[in-house]
Amino acid sequence: MENGGSNGGAWPAYFIEDLEVGMEASHTKRITEDDIQSFADISGDNNPVHLCDEYASGTIFKERIAHGILTASLLSTVLGTKLPGPGAIYISQSLNFRAPVMIDDEVVAVARISDMLPEKKRVIFSCDCRVDGKTVLDGEAVILVPSRPE
Repeated sequence: MENGGSNGGAWPAYFIEDLEVGMEASHTKRITEDDIQSFADISGDNNPVHLCDEYASGTIFKERIAHGILTASLLSTVLGTKLPGPGAIYISQSLNFRAPVMIDDEVVAVARISDMLPEKKRVIFSCDCRVDGKTVLDGEAVILVPSRPE
């Protein structure tokens, strides 16, 4: 779904008045070796299950996996750039890690409006990240969405 609102700036965005239950947006990203290394460098999470083939081969995964929060960050991409887009502020995010994401997996992150609290300018999103149609991460986000300027 393309962004339909406008925040008066260079980036399209939705205002709370533009939103309704059932709207959704997605972002697709192939997770690369460079993504995992960059995320480790930025976050400081150097857990060898992400960075060391030898170590990872001795784990339940048998190979290196992406950081779970790297996968979750794709939801932030959807919420911050597509729906509702710029101006949206995270209030909370719950996450359930269901399966690992491996190097070269293509992740599809989807956020769908499940409820709205317009009096509080809050929108509740059900969030899902999938690899080959299988949920690897799910949860719920609460987002503060600005009103249309008067």
